[in-house]
Amino acid sequence: MAFERPLTIKEVVNDIHRKKYLLPAIQREFVWDTEQIETLFDSLMRGYPVGAFLFWFVNKENINKFKFYEFLRDYHERDNTHNVEANISGEEDIIAILDGQQRLTSLYVGLKGSYAYKLPRMRVENDLAYPNRQLYLNLLSESEDYDMTYDFKFLTEPEASKRSEDSFWFKIGDILRFKETYEINDFIYENELNLVDKEKAKFANKTLFKLHNAIHDTLCINYYLEKSQELDKVLNIFIRVNSGGTPLSYSDLLLSIATAQWEQRDARKTITSFVDELNNIGDGFDFNKDLILKTCLVLCDFNDIAFKVDNFDSSTMDRIEHEWENISQAIRLAVQLVSSFGYNYKTLTANYVIIPIAYYLYKKSNPHNYVESYKYINERREIKRFITIALLKRIFGGQPDNVLKPIREIIKNNLDSFPFRILKHDLKVTNKTLRFSEEEVEDLLWTKYGNRYTFSVISLLYPHIDYKNTFHQDHIFPKSLLKSRSKLKKEGVIQDSIDYSIENYDYLGNLQLIEGVPNLEKSNKKFDEWLDVICLNDQDREAYMEKHMIPDVTLDLGNFEEFMKERECLIREKLLDILVR
Repeated sequence: MAFERPLTIKEVVNDIHRKKYLLPAIQREFVWDTEQIETLFDSLMRGYPVGAFLFWFVNKENINKFKFYEFLRDYHERDNTHNVEANISGEEDIIAILDGQQRLTSLYVGLKGSYAYKLPRMRVENDLAYPNRQLYLNLLSESEDYDMTYDFKFLTEPEASKRSEDSFWFKIGDILRFKETYEINDFIYENELNLVDKEKAKFANKTLFKLHNAIHDTLCINYYLEKSQELDKVLNIFIRVNSGGTPLSYSDLLLSIATAQWEQRDARKTITSFVDELNNIGDGFDFNKDLILKTCLVLCDFNDIAFKVDNFDSSTMDRIEHEWENISQAIRLAVQLVSSFGYNYKTLTANYVIIPIAYYLYKKSNPHNYVESYKYINERREIKRFITIALLKRIFGGQPDNVLKPIREIIKNNLDSFPFRILKHDLKVTNKTLRFSEEEVEDLLWTKYGNRYTFSVISLLYPHIDYKNTFHQDHIFPKSLLKSRSKLKKEGVIQDSIDYSIENYDYLGNLQLIEGVPNLEKSNKKFDEWLDVICLNDQDREAYMEKHMIPDVTLDLGNFEEFMKERECLIREKLLDILVR
């Protein structure tokens, strides 16, 4: 490996634009945010080193052995995050980037592209939530950030066009058009920057000259060039050099091997699009490629399911490709099932809980209409109990491989129905188990509104809810009243009860699951008044109280403490029946 003559940023960006520089499939996708890009350009302007790069020379005879992707130019947080596969003719050698992709993509986006991220408090599907932004530099003043000297910002065109005493925004990409330095002076005069305050005019002049020098003249891209055409050697180098910085997902590396070895499909495109599909099921999830690849290893019954290069050899990848339709359908069914239980990206606290469900469905040959058919209602109940308890017991924390393998063996040997009871009895991995003690049940009563595990606890109390409709976690006695001393005093609540209400309104004893529309209608109504609205007769009232475990006590605000203690007793008994007895 040789250290080559350093390059200028202009040379590198132009070669990226001409597709001389490409990304091997082993590279992860672009993950830097706008702040990181702005900081990179500030470092360049200040003359700071931006690290060495590692390039890989791939001769034209070997190009077709690998998959390569183009650099991302116009990043869009919703619509354009995936690199496009490069169309390679094989007529010319190429340079692939082994280390430095994030920095080079940032330079390319800053100088020739754009970055669109979602505005807060706007819906994801709203196109206006993602205005197109380009990188600008303020020529009239320094940055107000304490660790930045130059004021770089990604702005929309209307934002950049606003001029003031302290701001004139220069589009960074325009510096590429200034072939000679005298053009900088022309720009200064044309935009009347020479007429502003003397110090500001001087700052603008120095800043533009420094930017021109950083992009056109400074040899700041220091790089090594690897010329070996052996994939194993290149992969080992890649793993070593990517052990720091932005964490490298092993799935990206393993997908590169799959991409090179799958014959009928593009593994990277197939799995990436599949992840997108899964994350759009129901109210949305947060799955990634790692989960899919791990599930493939588990479902295909490979003995070693660790993320190691050796576990993704040609025979492994052949098996996975051959079984992909069945594997993907099993995962899809598992996610649809979990979604039907009311889980989403906020409440599914361990994504690996999907894997045993997918394994069971895979071994059962993906039963038709499994999510809705009455035929499987008992199995679904057992699966739901497994998911809920596995999440609450956090059995997939730490080293999940040590849990997945024994779970797989138990399921493999008990396929008549989902073996939750056997799993609960037999699963013993160090300190991980599906069994609850009475002390652990008592701890569940301290679950609070807003906790990620709250939904799992509440769902145990509502085993027969159909989550086709949207359900909300609701404060039975309204939070807006219980947290306000003035409102409680106004209602005539005594001081000790006020203190108790403020300290305890968010706990499990005051929480229930109700459908979204009724919850909105309930809003801040007092609970006893709300019951009178929705219960037309004594029979309705009795059914509601039984369903939601409402104790037979006075339900006015002043009696909140007795209500909580009595309801917690009812919840405790139900949880003990479900989890311990």
